[in-house]
Formats: sequence, C-alpha cells, structure tokens
Amino acid sequence: MQTPRLEIRNIVRRFDGRRVVDDVSLTIQPGDVTCLLGPSGCGKSTTLRMIAGVDMQDEGEIYVDGKLICDTVFRVPPERRQIGLMFQDFALFPHLSVGDNVAFGLRDGKAEKRRRAGELLERVGLSRFIDDFPHQLSGGEQQRVALARALAPRPRIMLMDEPFSGLDNRLRDGIRDETLALLKEEGTSVLLVTHEPEEAMRMADEIALMRGGQIVQRGAPYNIYNRPVDKAAVAFFSDVNVLRGTVKGALTETPFGQFLAPGIPDGSEVDIVFRPQHIGLDFDRNGRGPNATELAGTPARGVVQRARFMGSESLVEYRMDFNGEVLKATVPNVFLPKPGTPMWLTVRRDRCFVFPA
Repeated sequence: MQTPRLEIRNIVRRFDGRRVVDDVSLTIQPGDVTCLLGPSGCGKSTTLRMIAGVDMQDEGEIYVDGKLICDTVFRVPPERRQIGLMFQDFALFPHLSVGDNVAFGLRDGKAEKRRRAGELLERVGLSRFIDDFPHQLSGGEQQRVALARALAPRPRIMLMDEPFSGLDNRLRDGIRDETLALLKEEGTSVLLVTHEPEEAMRMADEIALMRGGQIVQRGAPYNIYNRPVDKAAVAFFSDVNVLRGTVKGALTETPFGQFLAPGIPDGSEVDIVFRPQHIGLDFDRNGRGPNATELAGTPARGVVQRARFMGSESLVEYRMDFNGEVLKATVPNVFLPKPGTPMWLTVRRDRCFVFPA
C-alpha cells in the first residue's frame, strides 16, 4: 500500500477551552489535490497552520511520507518540512524584484537561483517580468508569482488558503486551472482550504467537508455531492427544498406521493431534501396536471410567485397549494412564467435524500 504524502492523525487544537479543531484525521496521496471545504470559522485555516508548523496542535500527530514531523513534544521547524504555503494576499516582498521574490526561499548560488526563478516564471507566462517589481503587476500576475515562489524549493506538499478569493471572477477560473496544471506537473500534493463548493469540485480529487471543527464527510466530489451525509451537507452545495413527513412502514406519505425511508422507525419525522434542478414542471390544464409516474411520483399544484433569469438558467419560485410553502425550481433555459401562473410540480425520486428530522 502506498505511503501517504501527508497524514494527520486525531489533531486537536483548543482556544480558550473550545475545540476549534476537533479530532481531525486526513491523508493525502502523492500528487493528489484535497480540499478542506466548509464555512468560515469551522477550523480549516487552523488545520492548515498546524500542518505548516506556524501553530502547534494540543493533541495528535502529523506525518510526511511516513515520517513524524510533529506531535505534542517533537516538532520539525516549518522551514525544514518541505511544505509550501500560498495565501490569498500573495505576501510578495515589495522591495524585491519578481525574480528575487521567486528565488527568496532557495539556498543555491546566485546563478542557480536566477535559473530556477526564470524556469518557473516561464512556466507561468511571466518570464518577461523577472526584473520588474510586484506593484507593476496585476492581481492575477502577482498570484502567479506567488505560486512560482511557493514551488521554487520543490515542496512535497503545497498548502493553499483561499488563494484565489482576491481575484475577480473573470480571472479566477483561468488562473485556478493554470495553477492546478502546474502543481500536477510538479507532482506536488495539495491541501486547499476554501469555503466555495464550486472551487472545491473544480480542483479536488477529494473533498473533506468540515463543520464545527470536525470533518463530517470525505470523498470524491461526485460522491460528496450525490451522497451527502446529512441535510446541511446537501445545503452547503446548493439551494434545497425540504418536505417534512412522518414514517409509517418504511414509507413517508407526502403531496408528491410516497417516499422510501428505510431503517427509520415508524412515527419518526423525516426531512425529504431535494435540489431545485430536480423538480419537474408541467402546465395546468383546467385544474389538471400530468399523470403520476413511478420515477416522478404524484404531481402537486403550485402558483408562480417570482421568476428570475440567472444567465445559464432560470429560477422560479412556487407557492404550493397543499401547505402554502414556497418551493424553488431551476430550469436550464429562459423560462419566465408570470406571477400567478398555476403549474404542476413533480419531484425525482432518485434525486431525493431522506434524513431524520
């Protein structure tokens, strides 16, 4: 079995008696990209700081290539861990040239530093700026210089803390993809901290979803999105609709028909959670809707409250006849029914999640 490039075991960090990082364990294989994903304040950046060595855990151990680099007694200094760091503010030295910024962490001779800086700047498309200064570059160019600097010492692991959040949306996707390609070329293992699900899914081989200092779910982006561990995990990735029901004989009866609730005791309340894109729509025909089907279940009638064009899709809100609550539906085209229009909604059975309420 392959030795993980990075392994953290049962890491705990307390501030004022509160567990900010609470028994976190994680492994990253050589060349893989893992995203620590979660809301602000859930412990992501603190975890990164302990791995980098700028903060120290209260419990647990950290290994690189199978060798202990830190526990609560033994500690390899940050500069000897072969771990690179990238932050959202880039932290470039304003008084150093671009080339000297890239070469800053190298211990080679002057000529070799210049050669390595030139090589990396060439790979990020900035070799012509080697003698310029950071203030002469755009934000996107500064981000690429920061990446080149972090890669210059050939780190085995790259830690990235919201590195793209300071860039405007127009630049972000391109620079993100360029960064990922370069890291893959170098064979560097990456641990990326972000609060943006789209960024995590775009970059990660594996996502570790954090909440309240703990990792609540780990897996490939497809599995995290399609097999969420609870209602909050579904809601972190997209808008959700929720139906409340009561279990009877492993089934829950709703205005959209029956939903399976295996393993949940009779009389228990459950939340049936589904995303707006998994609602089917049909027009009202003199008070009648489409026929029920095994996959889509029973249609239920709602009245349009609001419809908005969102660019690649439209978002339509319906007030449902059966309980007066509002459900959201998205459709991938320009579909903007007028407020007050009655329509019939169905819910895909294979796209629903049933959790204890």
